[in-house]
Amino acid sequence: MPFPVLTSPALRRCWLALAVVAALIGPASANDIIVVTDSGHPVRAPANVRVIELDRAARLEAELAADLPANPAEAATLVQQRLRDGGLPLQRRLADAWQDVADAWSLGVAKLPAVVVDRRYVVYGEPDTARAVARIEAFRSTQP
Repeated sequence: MPFPVLTSPALRRCWLALAVVAALIGPASANDIIVVTDSGHPVRAPANVRVIELDRAARLEAELAADLPANPAEAATLVQQRLRDGGLPLQRRLADAWQDVADAWSLGVAKLPAVVVDRRYVVYGEPDTARAVARIEAFRSTQP
């Protein structure tokens, strides 16, 4: 028996588990695509692409601040009531919107719209995600 370790039941279960995980994860060549934009730069992106709208947090906060009374104490009470009424879904949307801003900043996006692939390649100014990704793929195919 040249490889007795490979015949152990524990190792076989380990290899089987690895095979199942690899099958569930899918191909390793799938692109990570992020589109960064705002309401002034509409884009076309498939549903499976993450779209970061930089002004989404400001729009949500404007909704919370709409028609507030001039009295600061009354205004604070009303905003707190609106936050309670919106509950966890509103709080999650606000947190996600601010996380999106931080993520776009960490990517170093300089113009809008921006299509970022694999956090490494970017095309600016192209509102059609498919065309931007095609340009990136064309460039990548020429690189060793």
